[in-house]
Amino acid sequence: MSDYIANRISKFNRVRKFNFFMNELKPRTTDRILDVGATDIEYTYNDNILEKLYKLPVNITVLGVESYNEFREHYPEIKCVTYDGTIFPFKNKSFDICWCNAVLEHVGNFEKQLSFIKEIERSSQKAFITTPNRFFPIEVHTKIPLLHYLPRKVFNKILQFIGRDWAAGNYMFLLSLKDLIYLFEKAGIKKYKIYKNKILFFTMTYSIVIGEPVK
Repeated sequence: MSDYIANRISKFNRVRKFNFFMNELKPRTTDRILDVGATDIEYTYNDNILEKLYKLPVNITVLGVESYNEFREHYPEIKCVTYDGTIFPFKNKSFDICWCNAVLEHVGNFEKQLSFIKEIERSSQKAFITTPNRFFPIEVHTKIPLLHYLPRKVFNKILQFIGRDWAAGNYMFLLSLKDLIYLFEKAGIKKYKIYKNKILFFTMTYSIVIGEPVK
């Protein structure tokens, strides 16, 4: 898939997720929002979509493992917190809403994903999490079709052979619907709902809302 087409699809999908976030969680003007995993350097318009579209940036706090030097230049109203990728440096329920877009698949293996989900639930009243579908025909990071269906070791070796070694190893641990349900079960989170974001007939990504729905 060409970069142009992939970026167009990504932009459509991310704007759609943001609109869904606004309609489903209905953030109030006083709500404190935690964005977990914003990127410091933006390579396309699709990066940091929350910061680009949300009308009250002063209400956002960014948490991640990066320095956020460049990010601060673009978004001076937003507070940035750098941490070591383990325990969030906040008290329980410090935020009204957590936004976490396309980060879960990058935090590590199942145990790290489990810890990450628990920290999101602990630090926020509600949460909005998105992650790619493991079984979408095109792997959304490398833009290569079907290759990610292979066993992980084989997938990694082929990525290294074709010069996409940046996506091999621990770069991503993709999740299926079954994986997500199991993850939330092990995290002890009962109040959540998973939504399917489709392109044509295929589920491209999942959006998960944690907490009571807004009436």
